[in-house]
Amino acid sequence: PFHAMDVLAKATRKRLAGEDIAFLCVGQPAAPAPKAALDAARLMLEGGVVSYTDAGGRLDLQTALSRHMQSRYGVSVDPARIFITTGSSAGFNLAFLTLFNPGDRVAIAAPGYPAYRNIMKALSLEVVEIPTGAETRYALSPDLLRAEHAKGPLAGVLVASPANPTGTMMTPDALRALIAYCDDAGIRFISDEIYHGLAYTDETGIDEQTALAFSDKAIVINSFSKYYCMTGWRIGWMVLPRGMVRPVERLAQSLYISAPELSQVAAIGALAASDELERVKHGYAKNRALLLKRLPQMGFANIMPVDGAFYAYADASPFTNDTMQFAHALLDEAGVAATPGLDFDPANGHRMMRFSFAGAHDTMVQAMDRMEHFLRGR
Repeated sequence: PFHAMDVLAKATRKRLAGEDIAFLCVGQPAAPAPKAALDAARLMLEGGVVSYTDAGGRLDLQTALSRHMQSRYGVSVDPARIFITTGSSAGFNLAFLTLFNPGDRVAIAAPGYPAYRNIMKALSLEVVEIPTGAETRYALSPDLLRAEHAKGPLAGVLVASPANPTGTMMTPDALRALIAYCDDAGIRFISDEIYHGLAYTDETGIDEQTALAFSDKAIVINSFSKYYCMTGWRIGWMVLPRGMVRPVERLAQSLYISAPELSQVAAIGALAASDELERVKHGYAKNRALLLKRLPQMGFANIMPVDGAFYAYADASPFTNDTMQFAHALLDEAGVAATPGLDFDPANGHRMMRFSFAGAHDTMVQAMDRMEHFLRGR
């Protein structure tokens, strides 16, 4: 199971029953899709026809994303290499099915996003979870991969920066070094860049960079869900090496036909909404500052560096050795929905909690007050 979604389902049932619940359990922006995205979708609906598109998506969206890659990263990408997907989830499915065979070993960092592990297991891949620590800023390094590759050949590695659940980022130099090792060793490199745009560079000094800046062999997966506030629109994209485009297209034609055209049109509008989205990000920064102040005051002993995204991954061992039970008690007794760490790290997650600060600031203040009262009573 994906325990964050189980907590969300329970919290939603409580809200429907009339309880006041503060949602800190999933990465769901409180802000709506940008106005330009909504306007584009309304205009299309007025036309009355929403159709299939090519499996790889609408050319105007591919072209807009190509311009986006150039303006944000200084990277030139042929629109033909950009493949539009039904959220990033479809991108992971297509990448794994295209790149790997059953039994192949694929490395991910621990802690890490649980859907990676669950999708790969469903596809009969061997998931190699590599523990990370403060010495590498909770990211994979060439030395960690080299040691695992020596035990048995790795077919691929999947890296997220900023990461879920930690919010930590790799420096551009660290990312460059990891990709160079993978290219030399013949390990396929998949870069999850879904939280790009949500880097708190003014606070951390760490800037985000796409894997494509360092290798044309990298596979990039991204989405409009997080920075663009479009989770329910289920729209994402991949940037593929040229030789992967047709194999991915053949799979996608049968698995998905195409991503929703209405969402593709809205996404084009979202790419032009940077001023609005930067205001939303400013709200996350305010929430981030609140949690980084209040959580340590409550006794959460260790919070991993929150360089980006909108999560605080905190050590709850001063209060519990079973954060699954802790999360349910927090929901039942305090009306705060947060995620136990078991999702993200089966070995050590029993003492960790993830708090999403993607919601409204008033919700964050209310949640911190409720948690403080809850902890005083334990």
